[in-house]
Amino acid sequence: MNRGPKLLGMVGALLLTLTACGGDPGTDVGSSPPPTTERAVEDTGGETTPTSGDDIVIGFVTHVVGDPFIQQITDGAEAAADDLGVTLQVSGPAGGDADAQLKAAQDIVAAGAQGLAVSVPGESMANGLGEIIDSGVPVVQFNLLSTSVDAPYVGERSTESGRILGREVLELLGGDGASGQVIIGNCFPGFPVLENRAAGVEESLSEAEGIEILGPFDVKVEPAENYAQWESLLAANPGAAALVGLCAPDVTSLGQLQQANPDQEFVAGGYDLTEGNLTAIQEGQADVSLGQTPFMQGYLPVKMLVDAIRDDVELSLGFVDAGTEIVTADSVTQPYDLPPLSFEELLELASSPDQARDYYQPLVETVIADWQDHLEPIENESL
Repeated sequence: MNRGPKLLGMVGALLLTLTACGGDPGTDVGSSPPPTTERAVEDTGGETTPTSGDDIVIGFVTHVVGDPFIQQITDGAEAAADDLGVTLQVSGPAGGDADAQLKAAQDIVAAGAQGLAVSVPGESMANGLGEIIDSGVPVVQFNLLSTSVDAPYVGERSTESGRILGREVLELLGGDGASGQVIIGNCFPGFPVLENRAAGVEESLSEAEGIEILGPFDVKVEPAENYAQWESLLAANPGAAALVGLCAPDVTSLGQLQQANPDQEFVAGGYDLTEGNLTAIQEGQADVSLGQTPFMQGYLPVKMLVDAIRDDVELSLGFVDAGTEIVTADSVTQPYDLPPLSFEELLELASSPDQARDYYQPLVETVIADWQDHLEPIENESL
């Protein structure tokens, strides 16, 4: 594949940003308790205020503290805490350890959190989260879920997002007449959301009879390990036409890999709109990345919990679609009729929580405010 025309088209091109996953290098999950940060927020005087002077504390427990994509979700949660006048406590392990994350969730509830927002990277968390729900503490899932937990979920339509990514990659390879090997990498094999993404990617790629799918392979989540895994896969398959990742670190790694191997051109695609991923696309070393509206995945769970605590809104298993963002060097497609963005503006949002809060105000006023009207059966998440 000739990348020259793409590079020419990127001169002056604009910049940009659910796995769903990422890693914090150099941290041993088991060596120390999960870090916790507290953001105490004064009531801003908005329409919603704490009832009877209650100081509402919301626990927000992620599966990978320190990852740029997860931080974008956390920024959304902090924006909700600001708007709703509650205290947000953030905690979680460094690398997707479900048992360590459950312990963090239990600890934050034991310390007094009245509501819990949590990503769920493993079924081993289900019983413990069920006990928290049975104790009267409302729970909302985000980004990664277990259908065994009787709590609503905010995230992407995972299988459909895989189909979208697969179609984007296939188009770059030449459409239905494309041929060649496509390597798929999964940073957390077994996670349902990621397995669904993989199935969707494979479904779209299979429309071209000449495409041979390799994988999915375990490419790890920690950035250095992730790059090393992709490097090994390319070395073993030097003629691969495309490399497709399912997690946040992949596009950055693939961009670095393309830069290190200029004579082995391949289509590079993956997930999430972090600065590193957007830069790889801007520089012509990667081609496409899908976002999953991390602001909404952070903001809406806090809003749901506050509604449950203040207004006795019942929370149960269901799904609210966070939407899929599609980004290439020359186009940015946003969900929910959000205002158009240039690549450059999207890149600014990736690093500015304040600008992101302003941009997503229409979403706060519509889908987030009326989230009960947008609640779907949980089965729709994987359709």
